[in-house]
Amino acid sequence: MSLYRNAVFFMKGLREYTRSGYEAAAQQFEAKDLDIDMTGRCFMITGANSGIGKATVFEIAKRGGTVHLVCRNRERAEEAKAEIVKECNNTEIFVHILDMSRPMSIWTFADEFQRAHSKLNVLINNAGCMINQRQLTADQLESNFATNTLGVYILTTALVPLLQKYEDARVITVSSGGMLVQKLNVEDLQFDKGQFDGTMAYAQNKRQQVIMTEQWSKMHKDIHFSSMHPGWADTPAVKTSMPNFHARMKDRLRTAAQGADTLVWLAVSNAALQHSSGLFFQDRKPVPSHLFLAQTRATASEEAELMKTLEELAVNFKPGTDRVASPK
Repeated sequence: MSLYRNAVFFMKGLREYTRSGYEAAAQQFEAKDLDIDMTGRCFMITGANSGIGKATVFEIAKRGGTVHLVCRNRERAEEAKAEIVKECNNTEIFVHILDMSRPMSIWTFADEFQRAHSKLNVLINNAGCMINQRQLTADQLESNFATNTLGVYILTTALVPLLQKYEDARVITVSSGGMLVQKLNVEDLQFDKGQFDGTMAYAQNKRQQVIMTEQWSKMHKDIHFSSMHPGWADTPAVKTSMPNFHARMKDRLRTAAQGADTLVWLAVSNAALQHSSGLFFQDRKPVPSHLFLAQTRATASEEAELMKTLEELAVNFKPGTDRVASPK
């Protein structure tokens, strides 16, 4: 089944995820969807100093939006901010430093943000990592899981109360088409069984993000949740994490701006809100989150177990809470 999934996924990717796939899809885009003034609306985006995140900030800033850049490296974040302010003539750009692999720091950041800022209309979960050797964080969490899954869960959960204060609030999570080859594995969320594969760990995390999005949409009816696949884009993260893939495909990869297009559309357009909450998007359209005959659907109980485990871990790391269990 793994061979079938990978083969079908790669053929789909060559057809849809490349630059030519974007150009074909873009012929159906409505330009007016993005012809919107974002002045007065507040956005937060993680991993905002490069690649798709940075390209998204540019588009929001050009439309007058207030943007909070949540980044791990201050120097690169400040450089990105200066460039955005200069090119977009928008001074409402703010930098926050946060390591998305550190759960307690995320709780603290979210609490401090809500104390200092009374408004947030859109949260964009973009930061991610693909570490190809299994390693643990200082909190004894597997690094990919800590950043891509638990970090996203905690930041979103912590900011829901602020988002709920505003009409048309949105949460968008940047997933990946690679999740199509993965079935949720709640028995090994931190990949401590068998041989470790960083690419598959990343794809599993991205499957988890899609399920989280679906579950959040059921829990919080007053917020519009979505996940999306940017396609295969030429970004620093892809070049670093997947050097062989990048070398083979670099002439066919999308630009960062093309990868960011659907993310921007989901964040700012009124058209995006015409679709149900909880869907998975590609090139401005909701698309299936499973490949045909790939047998990747989780049961309702497996999805519930994922959310329960994340809740338990998240609470375990909340400041002021006594650690009652070691990470699973």
